[in-house]
Amino acid sequence: MRIVVAGATVSTHQTLDALIRHGADVVGVLQLRGESSHTVTAFSPLDELAENYGIPCATFRNINDEEIVEQVRNWQPDLMFVVGLSQLVRDEMMSIPKRGSVGFHPTFLPAGRGRAPLAWLTLDARPGAATFFLIDEGVDSGPIFVQETFEVSSDDYASDVEQKLIEATGRALDRWLPELLAGVWTPRPQNEILATYNGRRSLDDGLLDWHQSSVQLHSLIRAASTPHPGAYTWYQGRKLIVWRAELEKHLPWRGAVGRILHTEVGRGALIQTGEGLLWLTLVQLPDDTEPRSAESALKVGVKLGFVVQDEVAALRTRVEELETRLSKLEDANDNAPL
Repeated sequence: MRIVVAGATVSTHQTLDALIRHGADVVGVLQLRGESSHTVTAFSPLDELAENYGIPCATFRNINDEEIVEQVRNWQPDLMFVVGLSQLVRDEMMSIPKRGSVGFHPTFLPAGRGRAPLAWLTLDARPGAATFFLIDEGVDSGPIFVQETFEVSSDDYASDVEQKLIEATGRALDRWLPELLAGVWTPRPQNEILATYNGRRSLDDGLLDWHQSSVQLHSLIRAASTPHPGAYTWYQGRKLIVWRAELEKHLPWRGAVGRILHTEVGRGALIQTGEGLLWLTLVQLPDDTEPRSAESALKVGVKLGFVVQDEVAALRTRVEELETRLSKLEDANDNAPL
């Protein structure tokens, strides 16, 4: 079976490595160009691994570009693995492999189809699964070849979930690839009744609303952490990224929502939330080259975030001052001698 591998992430690299280890006939590799890597979470180049085994490797910005489609035609694949690629692969490309294309998704399909699966899994603290399936016209909806589950706890950060996924992916590939390469082809249809979908997440979804409970805020911080851009708030007008936090369940403290109540070496900065207390432990301000302990960065008494009414009032005052100055300038110009 002639196989092509396409993608851009750690899961793509892992899939290519497993195919090679199991003796698959990999005839070509498609790799996202390095200058586009900033758009991809957990980007991983494939060219070095491909070259080590004499496998041709082509790079692309868009996998549907005419020259890439023609390259895949020349490789004449029976099967194509499209793993770790967020680009939509068009019908022209999908029609080339004789047996079809294999996709990958880290949720327990049919639950959790769609975007940002690593963040949603961490946020929900629900089990995931390394799932390889036959791509069809739907979104992560094709019949499943293999599925290896893993647990996600309420203490896991996105990087922890990513590591669990890597381990589960390795187990799934080692269990399934020998069967596939021996000619076993038994993908099972998904149960559409159980299907759920997740939407995309963006940078501003990491904004911390201190009126939420400590549990909700802790979940968001875990989900937005590395390899994602981080959850964030505002500290004295500057953006503060929060990488790590811990729940506080015992201290009898109380304060205004968003206020820094206490700092402690080794624990961080204690924040009053809408319900409960939360320790910020690892943070990063714009001038910081690396994350640092929250107690070294934050001061007791400062309120995190913005108070909307105060900010609007200050902005209104500023606008009125500017309008007054503008009016005086206009009067001066009107009265100036010709």
